[in-house]
Amino acid sequence: MSEELKSLSCVRRYPGNPVLTSADVPYRSDLVFNAGVIPWRGGYAMIFRNDYGATKAEWEAGKRFDGTNIGLAFSEDGIRWTVEAEPVFDLSGADGGEIGRAYDPRLTEIDGQIYMCFAVDTRHGLRGAIAKTDDLHHFEILSMTVPDNRNIVLFPEKIGGKFVRLERPMPVYSRGRDRFDIWLSDSPDLVYWGNSRLVSGVEDYPYANDKIGPGAPPVKTDRGWLVITHAVDLDRSRGKNGWEDKWQKRYCTGAMLLDLEDPSKVLGVCKEPLLAPETDYETKDGFRTNAIFATGAVPMPDGTLRIYYGAADTVIALAEAKIDDLVDACLR
Repeated sequence: MSEELKSLSCVRRYPGNPVLTSADVPYRSDLVFNAGVIPWRGGYAMIFRNDYGATKAEWEAGKRFDGTNIGLAFSEDGIRWTVEAEPVFDLSGADGGEIGRAYDPRLTEIDGQIYMCFAVDTRHGLRGAIAKTDDLHHFEILSMTVPDNRNIVLFPEKIGGKFVRLERPMPVYSRGRDRFDIWLSDSPDLVYWGNSRLVSGVEDYPYANDKIGPGAPPVKTDRGWLVITHAVDLDRSRGKNGWEDKWQKRYCTGAMLLDLEDPSKVLGVCKEPLLAPETDYETKDGFRTNAIFATGAVPMPDGTLRIYYGAADTVIALAEAKIDDLVDACLR
């Protein structure tokens, strides 16, 4: 799948992109991407993935990153950000060295409580986790999945009296390499999860042949739950695209609409990518080019949805679209 893809015409990139880079971080930082964003005390709060310990030149000379942590930033307008002086979350070496790192955070508010979903690399597989926080500085881990599962996002309210999440298990054995789909599970308490069922498969996305997954937490509309997703195509003819010798995947941002009362029911999938790699900071510069990974979606009072995304696994960028236009695109 090597054909050129174009972003949906109703989606507009912020002309001042990127909105956050490693140069904005006051501690060790080389790559800043994949951020969760929520309204916070009259402004906005962002938590983001921070990789550190290797520049491009050092990477090409054989050095690898020293680690990954999660940083915190605040903004009055959601565009200009001020990063806290120190990272706020780091599981590196936790549990006796079983845990390697925590990364790719998402934020959701449910009934006034803030939750962070994130991925965890361990010596025995990849896990998805949920933590709660009152102040965005202190976190209590509530649950972690068995391997291999990640890209967890929580719905912002209970449905049928239960908490609900989307997730992306990684069944290499049963589906074949990198045929990863979107599933849904529910819980009475955010600790015990079950009643799992398939929501959408790779085959539902015309611009994916490799994997799909949840992106940002779902957004409630009067016509259904709008879910920003990622969709990946693999083309083995692709050569060096970024720092690595071979990066053969292209990550686009997609969308689907789920039923309000039964979110395992898909009402529609957008048949075109909301965002496809097009700009220099998405296609030419960065650790892994041709990668757009949306992890934050903030509805604005005027009906606009702000979509925060990692570009080329290197910087954080912003795009906007009218929510009604995105819902229409899912239902076409």
